[in-house]
Amino acid sequence: KPNSTTPNREPPPPTTMFASRVILALAALSGAAAVCPNACSGHGTCGEDDVCFCYQNWGMGDEQSGDCSEMYCPYEFAFVDTPDEDGKVHKYMECSGKGICDRSSGECECFDGYGGKGCQRTTCPNDCSGHGTCEYIDELTFGSTPGEYYAAKPSNFSMGISSTSAMTFASISESWDSMKSMACVCDAGYIDVDCSRRMCPKGNDIFDQRLDISDAKLYQVQNLTFVAAGPFGNGSMATYGEFSNRSFALTFVSTLNESYTTIPIVIGDTLYTSDTGSMDAFQKQIKGALEGLPNGVIDEVSVGVNFGTNGLVDYQAATYEASGDQWQLNMKVTFTGSAVAGPQNFLIPQVDECLAGCTPKITGLNLVSVQDKVGAYSRVEEDTRADFNNYECGRRGKCDYDSGVCECFEGYTGLACGTQTALV
Repeated sequence: KPNSTTPNREPPPPTTMFASRVILALAALSGAAAVCPNACSGHGTCGEDDVCFCYQNWGMGDEQSGDCSEMYCPYEFAFVDTPDEDGKVHKYMECSGKGICDRSSGECECFDGYGGKGCQRTTCPNDCSGHGTCEYIDELTFGSTPGEYYAAKPSNFSMGISSTSAMTFASISESWDSMKSMACVCDAGYIDVDCSRRMCPKGNDIFDQRLDISDAKLYQVQNLTFVAAGPFGNGSMATYGEFSNRSFALTFVSTLNESYTTIPIVIGDTLYTSDTGSMDAFQKQIKGALEGLPNGVIDEVSVGVNFGTNGLVDYQAATYEASGDQWQLNMKVTFTGSAVAGPQNFLIPQVDECLAGCTPKITGLNLVSVQDKVGAYSRVEEDTRADFNNYECGRRGKCDYDSGVCECFEGYTGLACGTQTALV
């Protein structure tokens, strides 16, 4: 007779018991993590009091915690904000206070007129109409050529011709809107804040009379002075060899902001002698280079050249234990043509070496380009102010800003309305 009692079952193997315990432990941990909202969305860790500690750039709305489901946007200096207790403004603000943060992407949706990462900069009006570039205020210049600044501030005329671009100001970098505010820099022939208007030719008003017409007419004369640097860099112990058979070029910026650079101008090896033929040939070379610029921008100039030394024996001997004179090349350019009769932008000497692949190809000159306490330095300056003027359409016509063509008043004609066709 079979035994009616239930047979004894064997205990589960140890591996099964261990697996069960692991499952229970994981379930307990899952339950603990789930206490933080949405498990911190995978963008943070759950800490004490069931509060999420979000990873960098994650949070929820204006909170640095929540469920860490939303992104923050870049912070930049605010354009406008409320002052703090010390009266300071322009503190860091999300999207610079000029945009709304898209928290799903962490990118700013900037208001009109602002752009960049964090809306940190202004945009240029109408994108400069396709006729200019949008530049930071740090990059904006005073005038079109270096000479304009030095003419306006002669006391600061200390950098000579060391620069071939117009003056910028390092002090702007200390302003709160440095690298934030932007403006259009128009291409040649265009003007206005958005570069939307064409410029019209400028010329002399033919009815603009001098106070005393019995005096000789005065044309603008620009004085270019090159001072050889010598071994000390300040002109001491210089020799004529620093000029001999060396070449440079001149850049002319028209009143329409068009830039033209001459062919290479080569300094002969006998200018310092009494050979007048060599001096005359050099003057004609400069004249030909300027009058040969395209589009007849310079229709006529006269050129005078002087070459000599400036003795600074005592000063140099005391300072550098050497004596010697400063060698100077002086060129006076007189703008006599009708196209350049009024005030012109200062010529820009190109004196840095530029050989292979360059146009023009020049050897350059080693010059004193920074003002010394006593010695002369290379520079461009106005020697004589012109009696003539420079008005849009010669003040005898109206500019068509769409075409850049002067619509001359009745009785006048010419590119800048500078010719009278009938007595009024």
